[in-house]
Amino acid sequence: MKLKLTTLALGALMAAGPAMADLVFPSLSYRTGPYAASGIPFADGYADYMTLVNERDGGIGGVKVRLLECETGYNTEKGVECYESTKGEGALVYQPLSTGITYQLIPKVTADGIPLHTMGYGRTSAANGKVFSHVFNYPANYWDGASGVITYLLDSNGGDIKGKKIALLYHNSAYGKEPIRTLEALAAKHGFELSTLPVDHPGQEQKSQWLQIRRDRPDYVVMWGWGVMNQVAIQEAANVRFPMENFIGVWWSGAEHDVMPAGEKAHGYKAVTFHNIGRDFPVFDDIQKYVVDKGLAAGAGDQIGNVLYNRGMYAAMLAVEAAKTAQEIHGVKDITPAMMRDGMEALEMPEARMSALGMPYFGPSFNVSCENHGGPGLVGMTQWDAKAKTWNLISDFQKTDTAVIQPLIEADSASYASENNIEPRCK
Repeated sequence: MKLKLTTLALGALMAAGPAMADLVFPSLSYRTGPYAASGIPFADGYADYMTLVNERDGGIGGVKVRLLECETGYNTEKGVECYESTKGEGALVYQPLSTGITYQLIPKVTADGIPLHTMGYGRTSAANGKVFSHVFNYPANYWDGASGVITYLLDSNGGDIKGKKIALLYHNSAYGKEPIRTLEALAAKHGFELSTLPVDHPGQEQKSQWLQIRRDRPDYVVMWGWGVMNQVAIQEAANVRFPMENFIGVWWSGAEHDVMPAGEKAHGYKAVTFHNIGRDFPVFDDIQKYVVDKGLAAGAGDQIGNVLYNRGMYAAMLAVEAAKTAQEIHGVKDITPAMMRDGMEALEMPEARMSALGMPYFGPSFNVSCENHGGPGLVGMTQWDAKAKTWNLISDFQKTDTAVIQPLIEADSASYASENNIEPRCK
């Protein structure tokens, strides 16, 4: 009887052990709703990389990853519900893929001691680690994106865009409004004329905005769109015969499904990016071998190499590397959310590390610090080739205008600190 009880107890311990030891990564995804076409490839890329780490590497430092996917429908209230329902599972980091959800989660994750990574979205001033202890938005943010567009236009116009007319077509939400203050400051600096055109959710009705664009005849249109808004805008631009090469989207307006519906008419459309594009990276061979061919892919396996799939994979890779860093710092494998935060703040991503991961020059080399949670803010430009049905990187990744961006970050984060009685850290 004693032997039987001991055996049962050991069996129960072995059964409970792996589940308790898993490293938990929530995925606040949206595979349904008006933005599903954008949410699905990102979620697939995120999930497939985590599966790759389990299948190829045996987990992170020998500890398996457990992905907790929770459907938000790109709805802020549902996103907060997902957070509340999963945070007790040992969640190490949240990546909500929504600016609205991000704004709601910032005070929550800070109080709960769980890091938040909003790569290329969210609250831009969270780049200031002195104020936002648990929020990270490396390697680039919205204001970098806005500055990256202007840097490209300056390079394309001999360094002078004084008197040029630039229209911002933006999603009428917290997300869409993010670049306005940066573009206003850059307009004052470089002398271009800025006009703003909001588009209400979900963005299917844009006739009046494009009639105004046709009437005002701006030299360039910059788009801060998401979901169906992007597809409709590109089609409307073609309808009013706006030069597609003068139409530039943020990185959330530059995926395959944004341009494909317009067919040949989308040829020449451009979008900024903070990471590389395409499928020509060794990591994709590993994903094919260890994930897709084994029937473990999150989707059909047909999104690999597409822009948003790559972005989801990149987000997962950075999370995994931060977890490895946390394990090294603290000398333990079963890290806590607090340890994960430390790993994210100490993350170093040199080119040698990315190459070793099968992702050479996939993203910029960067180091995170207590003061800088935003990374280097390097921005490149891509262009759609409708004939080849591919995006091409047409510029180097260039530095953004920190002389304009940094004071905006300092001012906005100082206001947040004052409103929330936060004492700046990193002393």
